Amino acid sequence: MRTFIILWLGQLVSTIGTYMTGFALELWTWELTGSATPLALMGFFFQAPRILINLVSGVIVDRFNRKHLMLLGDTIAVLSSMFLLLLSLTHTLQLWHLYFTTVIVSIFSQLQELSYSASISLLVPVQQYARVSSMGSALHYGSLIIAPAIAASLYPIIGINGILGIDCFTFLIAIATLLPRRIPQPEQAETPVDLWQDLSVGFRLLLSHSPLRNLLLLTLPFGFVHDLGENLYTPMVLARTSGSAAVLGQIGISAGIGGVTGAIAVTLWGGFRQPIRGVLVSMLGAGLSKMTVGLGRSAQVWLPAQFCSSSNFPLMESSETAIWMTNVKPGEQGRVFAANSLLGQCLSAIAALIAGPLGDQIVEPAMTSSTGLVRWMFGSSPGSGFALIYTSCSLSMIAIALYGLHTQFKEEDT
Repeated sequence: MRTFIILWLGQLVSTIGTYMTGFALELWTWELTGSATPLALMGFFFQAPRILINLVSGVIVDRFNRKHLMLLGDTIAVLSSMFLLLLSLTHTLQLWHLYFTTVIVSIFSQLQELSYSASISLLVPVQQYARVSSMGSALHYGSLIIAPAIAASLYPIIGINGILGIDCFTFLIAIATLLPRRIPQPEQAETPVDLWQDLSVGFRLLLSHSPLRNLLLLTLPFGFVHDLGENLYTPMVLARTSGSAAVLGQIGISAGIGGVTGAIAVTLWGGFRQPIRGVLVSMLGAGLSKMTVGLGRSAQVWLPAQFCSSSNFPLMESSETAIWMTNVKPGEQGRVFAANSLLGQCLSAIAALIAGPLGDQIVEPAMTSSTGLVRWMFGSSPGSGFALIYTSCSLSMIAIALYGLHTQFKEEDT
């Protein structure tokens, strides 16, 4: 646990820097374009390369030194931030530069994240899996508390240059915490590398284990509709608040507090005895909360709704991770996790690719002439079309959760 906690602290610092940069780049892009499509394309260019690298990332993580892969991911990230900082300082930064660096960082961060997650089961005892997973959620949501608050305050003062400089420094801290640590490696069978055989292992295990297969049938469609709506979340808030960085930051902080609260609760409680129940209950809670976000038009509604939404995800993620870790051997986790990520990232990339044009070119213009119930619920001002799509996605999340709960209770009765 000591090694894990040190690594976790280093990742916390670097994640804060990464989220600050993401927040600042979203504001910079919105100020430049005023459109949802460039923001959604950032998500697409982050997910699309992961689809390709996932074909071999599991094999790489299970076959090569995981510490070296983590160091490589952090090094590429800091070099990319330095590159963007140099372009910004010379006033030559353009949108395509963001897309390009996003592709590069996406590839190597996939290896870094997969190496990190696949090493957890070798660093901590099995009874700590749920708590360690909730600490991972706390890392994400804790950063959401700190990063928007700092970025929203500093962006008007130091601009994108200062934020990128802070990001570079935080990555150096992550590298410094990782360098002296020993990361255990899984035992390797004395067999030659057979790429196609290794690639098929993850998918064969997904198909042969009914708990994993049933989990995917729920999480994949849930993730798709979640990501479709989430790609329009920032444009929706900025459009409804005339581009207010303060409001966007406040909502981010509220989401972070909700996530940390949920993570602490899971850490102290330990989660459901049947992890699948934790997945389904949290799916339902997240869908209901996000529906409220979509229907709201002000920070007074968004802040508590986003708090409630984020508080569900630590339970969902820790329960899902517990199912994966208890059904997959440590030496196979890299390939199985990669197969799972590959499927999810394909759908996430599709969601990111269609979200911007769907909002900008179809639904948002149509809302200016909307009538009846739709106009009453969402209005016709800028952002109303984004809100309609976001709410529709939330309703789909609720439907998936209810179907899963119905199926679960039916199986228990039989």
